[in-house]
Amino acid sequence: MAKPKPRRRSKKSFPPPAETKQSESKTIDRNDYRPMRWDLVVLFVVISLGGSYLFLWLIPKNDRYTYEVIQTYDHDPKAFTQGLVFDDGFLWESTGRYGQSSVRKIDLESGEILKKVDLSEDYFGEGLTVLGDKIYQITWKAGKAFVHDKELEKITEFKYPGQGWGLTTDGIDLIMSNGTAEIKYLDPETFKEKRSIWVKKKGGLRAGQLNELEYANNRIYANLYQTDLVYEINPGNGAITKIIDLSGLWPSKDRPIDGILNGIAINPDSGKFLFTGKLCPKIYEVRLSKVAE
Repeated sequence: MAKPKPRRRSKKSFPPPAETKQSESKTIDRNDYRPMRWDLVVLFVVISLGGSYLFLWLIPKNDRYTYEVIQTYDHDPKAFTQGLVFDDGFLWESTGRYGQSSVRKIDLESGEILKKVDLSEDYFGEGLTVLGDKIYQITWKAGKAFVHDKELEKITEFKYPGQGWGLTTDGIDLIMSNGTAEIKYLDPETFKEKRSIWVKKKGGLRAGQLNELEYANNRIYANLYQTDLVYEINPGNGAITKIIDLSGLWPSKDRPIDGILNGIAINPDSGKFLFTGKLCPKIYEVRLSKVAE
Protein backbone atom coordinates (compact mmCIF):
# COMPACT_ATOMS: atom_id res chain seq x y z
CA MET A 1 0.00 0.00 0.00
CA ALA A 2 1.32 3.46 -0.85
CA LYS A 3 2.63 5.61 1.95
CA PRO A 4 0.02 8.32 2.76
CA LYS A 5 1.04 11.89 2.09
CA PRO A 6 1.53 14.00 5.24
CA ARG A 7 -0.98 16.78 5.78
CA ARG A 8 0.32 20.19 4.77
CA ARG A 9 0.31 22.98 7.33
CA SER A 10 -1.98 25.83 6.43
CA LYS A 11 -0.10 29.11 6.21
CA LYS A 12 -3.18 31.00 7.38
CA SER A 13 -3.91 29.07 10.56
CA PHE A 14 -2.91 30.54 13.89
CA PRO A 15 -1.79 29.02 16.10
CA PRO A 16 -0.36 26.32 13.76
CA PRO A 17 -2.03 22.92 14.10
CA ALA A 18 -0.12 20.22 15.91
CA GLU A 19 1.65 17.88 13.51
CA THR A 20 1.93 14.17 14.17
CA LYS A 21 4.18 11.71 12.42
CA GLN A 22 2.15 9.34 10.27
CA SER A 23 3.29 5.75 10.23
CA GLU A 24 3.23 3.54 7.17
CA SER A 25 -0.06 1.62 6.70
CA LYS A 26 0.01 -2.12 7.23
CA THR A 27 -2.25 -4.78 5.70
CA ILE A 28 -3.93 -6.88 8.38
CA ASP A 29 -5.09 -10.48 7.84
CA ARG A 30 -6.53 -13.16 10.09
CA ASN A 31 -3.12 -14.47 11.07
CA ASP A 32 -1.73 -11.03 12.03
CA TYR A 33 -4.64 -9.34 13.78
CA ARG A 34 -4.00 -7.46 16.99
CA PRO A 35 -6.93 -5.56 18.52
CA MET A 36 -6.39 -1.92 19.53
CA ARG A 37 -5.75 -1.61 23.28
CA TRP A 38 -8.29 1.14 23.88
CA ASP A 39 -7.87 0.76 27.60
CA LEU A 40 -4.22 1.78 27.29
CA VAL A 41 -5.13 4.67 24.97
CA VAL A 42 -7.68 6.01 27.44
CA LEU A 43 -5.22 5.62 30.32
CA PHE A 44 -2.55 7.53 28.37
CA VAL A 45 -4.97 10.40 27.60
CA VAL A 46 -6.10 10.62 31.24
CA ILE A 47 -2.51 10.70 32.50
CA SER A 48 -1.55 13.32 29.90
CA LEU A 49 -4.47 15.63 30.70
CA GLY A 50 -4.01 15.14 34.42
CA GLY A 51 -0.35 16.01 34.11
CA SER A 52 -1.19 19.17 32.16
CA TYR A 53 -3.70 20.37 34.76
CA LEU A 54 -1.26 19.54 37.54
CA PHE A 55 1.44 21.55 35.77
CA LEU A 56 -0.87 24.57 35.46
CA TRP A 57 -1.98 24.21 39.08
CA LEU A 58 1.61 24.19 40.31
CA ILE A 59 2.57 27.39 38.44
CA PRO A 60 2.82 30.29 40.92
CA LYS A 61 -0.10 32.70 40.54
CA ASN A 62 0.16 36.47 40.23
CA ASP A 63 -1.51 38.74 42.77
CA ARG A 64 -4.99 39.65 41.56
CA TYR A 65 -6.67 43.01 42.06
CA THR A 66 -10.26 44.14 41.75
CA TYR A 67 -11.76 47.61 41.59
CA GLU A 68 -14.18 50.11 43.07
CA VAL A 69 -15.74 52.69 40.75
CA ILE A 70 -15.21 56.22 42.11
CA GLN A 71 -16.71 58.21 39.27
CA THR A 72 -17.84 57.86 35.65
CA TYR A 73 -17.46 60.30 32.76
CA ASP A 74 -19.17 60.48 29.39
CA HIS A 75 -17.26 59.02 26.45
CA ASP A 76 -18.05 59.03 22.73
CA PRO A 77 -19.78 55.67 22.11
CA LYS A 78 -18.59 55.75 18.49
CA ALA A 79 -14.92 56.03 19.46
CA PHE A 80 -13.03 52.81 18.72
CA THR A 81 -10.51 53.56 21.48
CA GLN A 82 -6.93 52.44 20.83
CA GLY A 83 -4.86 54.83 22.93
CA LEU A 84 -5.65 56.98 25.96
CA VAL A 85 -3.58 59.29 28.15
CA PHE A 86 -4.29 62.13 30.61
CA ASP A 87 -1.86 65.04 30.29
CA ASP A 88 -1.84 68.79 30.86
CA GLY A 89 -5.40 68.73 32.18
CA PHE A 90 -6.87 67.03 29.13
CA LEU A 91 -7.58 63.55 27.90
CA TRP A 92 -5.86 62.61 24.64
CA GLU A 93 -7.25 59.73 22.63
CA SER A 94 -6.43 57.75 19.51
CA THR A 95 -9.24 55.92 17.73
CA GLY A 96 -9.06 53.15 15.17
CA ARG A 97 -10.76 51.52 12.16
CA TYR A 98 -10.07 52.40 8.56
CA GLY A 99 -11.92 55.55 7.61
CA GLN A 100 -12.72 56.36 11.26
CA SER A 101 -9.28 56.78 12.84
CA SER A 102 -8.46 60.02 14.62
CA VAL A 103 -6.51 61.76 17.34
CA ARG A 104 -8.53 63.79 19.85
CA LYS A 105 -8.25 66.33 22.65
CA ILE A 106 -11.06 65.83 25.20
CA ASP A 107 -12.37 67.55 28.30
CA LEU A 108 -12.62 64.71 30.82
CA GLU A 109 -15.30 66.26 33.03
CA SER A 110 -17.79 66.97 30.24
CA GLY A 111 -16.69 64.43 27.66
CA GLU A 112 -16.61 67.21 25.04
CA ILE A 113 -14.26 66.64 22.11
CA LEU A 114 -12.34 69.91 21.99
CA LYS A 115 -10.39 69.10 18.86
CA LYS A 116 -10.25 66.15 16.48
CA VAL A 117 -7.98 65.37 13.54
CA ASP A 118 -8.85 62.48 11.24
CA LEU A 119 -6.29 60.14 9.75
CA SER A 120 -6.26 59.18 6.10
CA GLU A 121 -8.48 56.22 5.22
CA ASP A 122 -5.28 54.25 4.57
CA TYR A 123 -4.44 54.21 8.28
CA PHE A 124 -5.88 52.32 11.24
CA GLY A 125 -5.03 54.35 14.35
CA GLU A 126 -3.58 52.55 17.38
CA GLY A 127 -1.71 53.54 20.56
CA LEU A 128 -0.95 57.10 21.61
CA THR A 129 1.22 58.82 24.21
CA VAL A 130 2.44 62.28 25.18
CA LEU A 131 6.12 63.02 25.73
CA GLY A 132 7.02 66.62 26.48
CA ASP A 133 5.05 68.81 24.10
CA LYS A 134 4.66 66.09 21.45
CA ILE A 135 1.87 63.57 20.88
CA TYR A 136 2.92 60.29 19.31
CA GLN A 137 0.39 58.07 17.54
CA ILE A 138 1.08 54.70 15.91
CA THR A 139 -0.87 52.72 13.33
CA TRP A 140 -1.76 49.04 13.10
CA LYS A 141 -0.30 47.52 9.91
CA ALA A 142 1.02 50.52 8.00
CA GLY A 143 4.25 50.77 10.00
CA LYS A 144 3.74 54.51 10.30
CA ALA A 145 3.89 56.75 13.38
CA PHE A 146 2.70 60.36 13.44
CA VAL A 147 3.94 63.12 15.74
CA HIS A 148 1.65 66.06 16.56
CA ASP A 149 1.95 69.15 18.71
CA LYS A 150 -0.69 69.86 21.35
CA GLU A 151 -2.77 71.76 18.82
CA LEU A 152 -2.85 68.45 16.92
CA GLU A 153 -0.83 69.90 14.07
CA LYS A 154 1.38 67.29 12.46
CA ILE A 155 5.11 67.77 13.09
CA THR A 156 6.66 64.71 11.48
CA GLU A 157 6.24 60.98 10.93
CA PHE A 158 8.32 57.82 11.31
CA LYS A 159 8.39 54.33 9.85
CA TYR A 160 8.83 51.17 11.92
CA PRO A 161 8.73 47.41 11.24
CA GLY A 162 5.88 45.14 12.26
CA GLN A 163 2.53 45.99 13.75
CA GLY A 164 1.72 48.74 16.22
CA TRP A 165 -0.77 48.16 19.08
CA GLY A 166 -0.15 50.09 22.30
CA LEU A 167 2.12 53.05 23.07
CA THR A 168 3.29 54.77 26.25
CA THR A 169 6.41 56.43 27.66
CA ASP A 170 8.53 56.36 30.79
CA GLY A 171 9.48 59.99 30.21
CA ILE A 172 12.61 59.05 28.30
CA ASP A 173 11.77 56.37 25.72
CA LEU A 174 8.64 55.41 23.86
CA ILE A 175 7.33 51.97 24.83
CA MET A 176 5.37 50.01 22.24
CA SER A 177 3.46 46.71 22.10
CA ASN A 178 2.79 44.77 18.89
CA GLY A 179 0.21 42.19 19.95
CA THR A 180 2.76 39.63 21.13
CA ALA A 181 4.49 39.20 24.50
CA GLU A 182 7.27 41.58 23.40
CA ILE A 183 7.42 45.23 24.45
CA LYS A 184 9.88 47.48 22.63
CA TYR A 185 11.66 50.60 23.84
CA LEU A 186 12.07 53.19 21.06
CA ASP A 187 14.10 56.37 20.66
CA PRO A 188 11.55 59.22 20.44
CA GLU A 189 13.81 61.17 18.08
CA THR A 190 14.31 58.38 15.53
CA PHE A 191 11.74 55.71 16.42
CA LYS A 192 14.56 53.16 16.32
CA GLU A 193 14.44 50.23 18.73
CA LYS A 194 16.80 50.51 21.70
CA ARG A 195 15.88 47.33 23.55
CA SER A 196 12.96 45.03 24.27
CA ILE A 197 11.53 42.91 27.09
CA TRP A 198 9.39 39.77 27.04
CA VAL A 199 6.39 39.84 29.35
CA LYS A 200 6.05 36.73 31.54
CA LYS A 201 3.74 35.40 34.20
CA LYS A 202 5.11 33.74 37.31
CA GLY A 203 6.56 30.42 36.24
CA GLY A 204 8.07 31.92 33.09
CA LEU A 205 5.10 31.58 30.70
CA ARG A 206 5.03 34.40 28.16
CA ALA A 207 1.91 36.55 28.08
CA GLY A 208 0.99 37.65 24.55
CA GLN A 209 -1.87 39.71 23.10
CA LEU A 210 -0.71 42.87 24.89
CA ASN A 211 -2.70 45.84 23.65
CA GLU A 212 -3.07 49.42 25.01
CA LEU A 213 -0.28 50.54 27.34
CA GLU A 214 0.12 53.05 30.17
CA TYR A 215 3.19 53.83 32.27
CA ALA A 216 2.84 54.90 35.92
CA ASN A 217 4.35 54.15 39.32
CA ASN A 218 7.44 52.71 37.59
CA ARG A 219 5.24 50.03 36.06
CA ILE A 220 3.76 49.32 32.63
CA TYR A 221 0.04 48.56 32.48
CA ALA A 222 -1.34 46.64 29.51
CA ASN A 223 -4.81 45.63 28.38
CA LEU A 224 -4.96 41.93 27.53
CA TYR A 225 -6.70 41.88 24.17
CA GLN A 226 -10.34 40.69 24.15
CA THR A 227 -10.45 40.23 27.92
CA ASP A 228 -11.33 42.29 30.99
CA LEU A 229 -7.82 41.89 32.40
CA VAL A 230 -5.01 44.42 32.76
CA TYR A 231 -1.44 43.34 33.51
CA GLU A 232 0.93 45.33 35.70
CA ILE A 233 4.44 44.72 34.35
CA ASN A 234 7.93 45.27 35.72
CA PRO A 235 9.66 47.34 33.00
CA GLY A 236 13.06 45.97 33.96
CA ASN A 237 12.51 42.27 33.39
CA GLY A 238 9.01 41.94 31.93
CA ALA A 239 7.60 40.07 34.94
CA ILE A 240 3.87 40.50 35.57
CA THR A 241 3.47 41.81 39.12
CA LYS A 242 -0.32 42.19 39.27
CA ILE A 243 -3.37 41.08 37.33
CA ILE A 244 -6.23 43.58 37.50
CA ASP A 245 -9.60 41.96 36.92
CA LEU A 246 -12.13 44.46 35.57
CA SER A 247 -14.94 41.94 35.04
CA GLY A 248 -18.32 43.65 35.28
CA LEU A 249 -16.90 47.16 34.94
CA TRP A 250 -18.57 47.47 31.54
CA PRO A 251 -21.32 44.82 31.66
CA SER A 252 -21.29 42.39 28.73
CA LYS A 253 -25.02 42.88 28.14
CA ASP A 254 -24.41 46.58 27.44
CA ARG A 255 -21.67 46.06 24.87
CA PRO A 256 -21.87 46.06 21.08
CA ILE A 257 -20.29 43.14 19.22
CA ASP A 258 -16.89 44.86 18.95
CA GLY A 259 -17.04 46.36 22.43
CA ILE A 260 -14.02 45.32 24.49
CA LEU A 261 -12.08 47.04 27.24
CA ASN A 262 -9.18 49.04 25.84
CA GLY A 263 -7.81 52.32 27.12
CA ILE A 264 -5.84 53.04 30.29
CA ALA A 265 -4.95 56.44 31.72
CA ILE A 266 -3.95 57.83 35.11
CA ASN A 267 -5.56 60.93 36.56
CA PRO A 268 -2.55 62.70 38.13
CA ASP A 269 -4.77 64.83 40.37
CA SER A 270 -6.28 61.82 42.13
CA GLY A 271 -3.78 59.09 41.24
CA LYS A 272 -6.73 56.93 40.17
CA PHE A 273 -6.95 54.80 37.06
CA LEU A 274 -9.20 55.69 34.15
CA PHE A 275 -10.46 52.79 32.05
CA THR A 276 -12.68 52.68 28.97
CA GLY A 277 -13.24 50.49 25.93
CA LYS A 278 -13.82 50.42 22.21
CA LEU A 279 -17.29 51.91 21.60
CA CYS A 280 -17.80 52.35 25.35
CA PRO A 281 -20.10 55.23 26.41
CA LYS A 282 -18.29 55.73 29.72
CA ILE A 283 -14.85 56.32 31.18
CA TYR A 284 -14.53 54.74 34.62
CA GLU A 285 -12.36 56.21 37.37
CA VAL A 286 -11.54 53.39 39.79
CA ARG A 287 -9.67 52.53 42.98
CA LEU A 288 -7.85 49.18 43.01
CA SER A 289 -7.69 46.70 45.88
CA LYS A 290 -6.07 43.30 46.27
CA VAL A 291 -8.29 40.23 46.14
CA ALA A 292 -8.09 38.26 49.38
CA GLU A 293 -6.77 34.75 48.90
